[in-house]
Amino acid sequence: MTAAPPELRDLLQCRTTAVLDDRRGHDGEVRLLLRSDLSGTAQLYEWDAGALRQLTDFDGPVSLARYVPGTERAVLSTDTAGDERHQLSLLDLQAPPLADRNRLQPLTDDSRFVHGFAGVSADGATVAFTSNRRNGVDFDVWVHDLATGEQRCLYDEGGWCMASSGFSPGGRWLSVLRTGPRPMDTDLLLLDLTDPAAPPAPPVVVLAHPDEAAVVGAPAWVADDLLLVSSNVGRDAQALFAVDLTTGAAEVALERDHDVDGWTSPDGSTLLVVENVDEASRAELFRIERLDGVLELDPVGPVPLPEEAVVAFSHVLPAPVLAYDGEAVTFSVSSPTVPGDVWRYVVGTGALNRMTTSPGAPDPDTLVRPERHVVPSFDGLGVPVLLYRPSTSGESAGATPPPVVLVIHGGPEGQSQRLFSPIVQALAARGYAVAVPNVRGSTGYGKRYYGLDDTTLRLDSVADLAALADWLPSVGLDGNRAALWGGSYGGYMVLAGVAFQPDRWAAGVDIVGISDLVSFLENTSDYRRAAREREYGSLAHDRDFLASASPMRQVDAIRAPLFVIHGANDPRVPLSEAEQLVASLRGRDVPCELLVYADEGHGLARLHNRLDAYPRAIDFLDGVLRPGSGQPNTLQQETIA
Repeated sequence: MTAAPPELRDLLQCRTTAVLDDRRGHDGEVRLLLRSDLSGTAQLYEWDAGALRQLTDFDGPVSLARYVPGTERAVLSTDTAGDERHQLSLLDLQAPPLADRNRLQPLTDDSRFVHGFAGVSADGATVAFTSNRRNGVDFDVWVHDLATGEQRCLYDEGGWCMASSGFSPGGRWLSVLRTGPRPMDTDLLLLDLTDPAAPPAPPVVVLAHPDEAAVVGAPAWVADDLLLVSSNVGRDAQALFAVDLTTGAAEVALERDHDVDGWTSPDGSTLLVVENVDEASRAELFRIERLDGVLELDPVGPVPLPEEAVVAFSHVLPAPVLAYDGEAVTFSVSSPTVPGDVWRYVVGTGALNRMTTSPGAPDPDTLVRPERHVVPSFDGLGVPVLLYRPSTSGESAGATPPPVVLVIHGGPEGQSQRLFSPIVQALAARGYAVAVPNVRGSTGYGKRYYGLDDTTLRLDSVADLAALADWLPSVGLDGNRAALWGGSYGGYMVLAGVAFQPDRWAAGVDIVGISDLVSFLENTSDYRRAAREREYGSLAHDRDFLASASPMRQVDAIRAPLFVIHGANDPRVPLSEAEQLVASLRGRDVPCELLVYADEGHGLARLHNRLDAYPRAIDFLDGVLRPGSGQPNTLQQETIA
């Protein structure tokens, strides 16, 4: 007898764990710094000799953390109620679990500005960070001397600098990424730390590409004079380039049919390569040799991953970490049937060990695995879709075509992958089919594909939704009972779908979504505006188009009931985006509910809020799409403290 699929509340209670760092020592000791939501929000833990010890117990989540080498301390990043104005602090790893953030040793302490962790040196002496404290907009690069507390600015030439892979092995270079002038355009900067007393030298720009938009990723260091970096400069798919900093020579060291990225062990001996294949990951290891100054990659073999696993290329999962000598690799894993845990692969024995088993995971046999489809859009472009068919315990799987929910990712520079989703699994258990598309503009399919929605091409991605709606009956789904669900940019797509294609969509769930591209750009945080204008179009030059592509400007056409969720402290998409939409719809008697969470920002980081919001959202869909389900179709506005 097959067990019944789990309910939504059980799925939401599934805990997840991800690896952030390891000790990277010479003595073979295995100690891992982990982030887990065992308490209901993401907190910091340490895995040591098989035991998991909690390090923090804050009200809000810990964003990231790294060991400080040679000490019993870690650098960690936190914000307040989702405001994303992160501050950096030092945590004593030997102290009892810390509940009061005020007892941390601050490295930055100005909540008016954003501070981003950018690395800790191999000798444990220096922490690097980015900050917009100079003018509130540009992110400069700083280093903090842990012994003296002195802070020194390395780079203040403007733009948005972001964390890369940090310091080179010998400490000469600090790597950071800087947004370029075009959509999906990043530069890799190397800042020279050779002479701390000298004025900062101009950065070295790796794989400079002044004449094209291209991604240059974080370096995988082989030595202070040699690195590997993933990039699509001069090509469609990302390959690994070897860059010799002494000569300036750069050449392709490894390429595959799909995007690849790479990480090296701290001693520079071993390379882990992960390829993004059909929304999942493929991993392999190489030994690195330098013969007569030439880099050679000697294959070790594939890394065995759980079925359909995702271990990289996802904002949900941190990067894999390699042991100091490259003899082990530790990575965070998720798949449609695995909520998220940590594995460690030992190269010499070939053993794949599961390091954590987070509580609450359902029986994998009760969960739905996706089918993969490619749907032709209006111009013949193939749009990849992961289709989760409903469980047999839901609406009849044979006689009546089931209703369907399209779940659309954010970004737009993102990709829906084969990750565990309690929402997808709960909808399937409730009797819905769930289609998870990667419309044009998504990453993971090459440079050309993700550029097809840039600026004035925005509505072409919305047209992909229409093609998907027309495709639904061909795979046995009820196109007359189709709803949209999405967060952030996915929320914009929900609203655009019901506004520009009102005949195709019966309902929508919008989570922290953009309702008007003009007011969004006017009211988003100052430091985000310039970066977002590169993707969406600028207020100065593209205002008319931005208005024409805004659901608010087509609000008269919306007739599908909407369920809207927003965080009061959202620094990316202001709450006003939800409020103006809901007010307008209610003035037109369109059913619409708005839930506002006072302790959240851009999404729901707290379990108790997810347990409140998501069951209500699915009950709302039942009330609209399955009126015989017993769920009422009552809509209201509520602010949750």
